[in-house]
Amino acid sequence: MINDYKKHDLYGKTLLQKIALTPPFQFDFPVTEQACFLYVLKGDVEYQIDDERLNIPTNYSLLLNCIQSGKQLHHSHPKSNCEIVIVTFYPEILKKIYDRELPVLLQVPKNTISNQSSEKINNDFLIQKYIEGLLFYFENPSLINEDILILKVKEIILLLSQTQNAEAIQLILSQLFSPTTYTFKQIIEAHLFSQLTIEELAQQNNLSVSSFKREFAKIYNDTPANYIKAKKLEKAAELLLLSDQRITEIAFDCGFNDLANFTKSFTSKYKVSPTAYRQKQNSK
Repeated sequence: MINDYKKHDLYGKTLLQKIALTPPFQFDFPVTEQACFLYVLKGDVEYQIDDERLNIPTNYSLLLNCIQSGKQLHHSHPKSNCEIVIVTFYPEILKKIYDRELPVLLQVPKNTISNQSSEKINNDFLIQKYIEGLLFYFENPSLINEDILILKVKEIILLLSQTQNAEAIQLILSQLFSPTTYTFKQIIEAHLFSQLTIEELAQQNNLSVSSFKREFAKIYNDTPANYIKAKKLEKAAELLLLSDQRITEIAFDCGFNDLANFTKSFTSKYKVSPTAYRQKQNSK
């Protein structure tokens, strides 16, 4: 269960997040072209990818790319509350803020010997101080601006390059800028909240529309339209509870380009309008 959620955006994308969680909880990482630095501020979390489980205690952190599916965070102790801070790395933002040349940490290593996708980072004093700085801005959001956010991205990149995990971190982050072969499912999950048509999704998979629909039904046991719409509405319901965004913004963020269509679809699924859903849930 999410008790508190705060975020800061850069260039229209969620850059910094602070999340307070109460067990039982499950936090799913999206499948998309980005990487995440996750710091455990309080409590312990358990990271799971496929059959692998990794415990991340207080003051430890985790770096992972989000290109592969099946990644989740769980509570480690059923009675222990947890707080995490997440910094998300987007390749397009990194290219923009490093307009001349990407730092070494983001460049593909000369000798790539694995496709490692996650790395646990031990308790690090400088990273602790970095997180303390972020907490100040979460508590004083009016003081944050675009220039500070850019500096904070560059600062964590610099700090990560100085840890004992730098080699593994470079391997993970460089994957954001190297060609990746995506599976059918990864392409679908990466574009769930876009406004791509079924035809465009089929093109992304190099399939005809009819072949795309057959493959989709085989994997998801549903039609593309039904599945994608359901996922968009689930995300919208979550944002109505976690954020103070205007409903029009939430509709757009979830891939709806028409507020009336969003309201009708949401009401059909949840039996109340988006406004009533937010009021009803927040009054509990």
